Amino acid sequence: MKHTRFEPGSTPHLPLPTGPHAVGATSLHLTDGSRPDPWAPEAGARELMVSLWSPTASPSGRRAPYMTPTESELFLKEAGIPGPSDVLSTTRTNASADAQPAGPERGLPLVVLSPGFTKPRATLTTLAEDLASHGYMVAAIDHTYESVATAFPDGRVTTCTAGEVTHDEAFWQRLVKGRAADVSFVLDELTGPHAKWDAARLIDPSRIAMVGHSVGGASAITSMLADARVCAGINIDGTTHFPIPNSGLTRPFLFLGRQSQYSPGSGGAAATWERDWHHLLGWKRWLVVAGAEHASFTDVGLLAEQFEIEMGADLPAVRASEIVRRYTRAFLDLHLRDRPQPLLEGPSQHYPKIEFCTPKTGTSI
Repeated sequence: MKHTRFEPGSTPHLPLPTGPHAVGATSLHLTDGSRPDPWAPEAGARELMVSLWSPTASPSGRRAPYMTPTESELFLKEAGIPGPSDVLSTTRTNASADAQPAGPERGLPLVVLSPGFTKPRATLTTLAEDLASHGYMVAAIDHTYESVATAFPDGRVTTCTAGEVTHDEAFWQRLVKGRAADVSFVLDELTGPHAKWDAARLIDPSRIAMVGHSVGGASAITSMLADARVCAGINIDGTTHFPIPNSGLTRPFLFLGRQSQYSPGSGGAAATWERDWHHLLGWKRWLVVAGAEHASFTDVGLLAEQFEIEMGADLPAVRASEIVRRYTRAFLDLHLRDRPQPLLEGPSQHYPKIEFCTPKTGTSI
């Protein structure tokens, strides 16, 4: 990423959702009293902030916030980008703050989102809003002390304590196992007998998927291995760290990544996908995107493009976001709603940058 001082001429904004429903958003502060925080045990029980998006029939007049000013400041500082420190907190979202969720009781599938290391959950907002506009409940988790900034309702802001630990393979395995525990706890709080959200009654607990970016994507596999409630998963551009056992994983899974990094046979990060591919025993696809970079798959690429910050991607950020949203929804519609998806059967003239791969040949199918 080429750092520059940005002087945005207008308010930063997210692309409009593509679904028929208006979108509401809120947040939950959850505390897991059954375990200490893995990165700061002196802090006591594990605390999480979770953003929730849903379809709504009664949008409010207030837009849901994107980040707090402090989260914006710390995010930009970590990235080394000078400029107005609070600018990301002014980002215009497409969801109504605290709007009443709408849908039939136990009628809406749930999608859990997990961001990349150091990244706040807000960076997956575009994907979350789009899914909610198509009738999904969405829960994005800030994995505390793994993000540059997590703001809590009482004013506390935690930073990335995990960034101070040596990042060897043992670290990454510890991290993805911790994220799996976070996901299971959030599912307990949203679908258990004493749910912590009034609208939890709308969630169908038999239709849950997990989608993550970077190490959040790697954590999707770990979560599926740890919790049978997660019916399907997507790893977006994430090197995997916790191998699938020889017994395999039979639930549906999608790999979606950069062509430059995750083409079969290219070694490095792609080798971790090849290792796991052979243990994915159910429905599976391996897709790569030409011209994309790591940030292309999240709001980071979208906002950087608005601020004229060079991310090194040949593919325009708006087009990359369209690809992520369209293929993610196709996967979820197929596996959580049993709706046939020709888009996932082979190359599409509408999305020529997408290549369908197999690890045996590394060629298109």
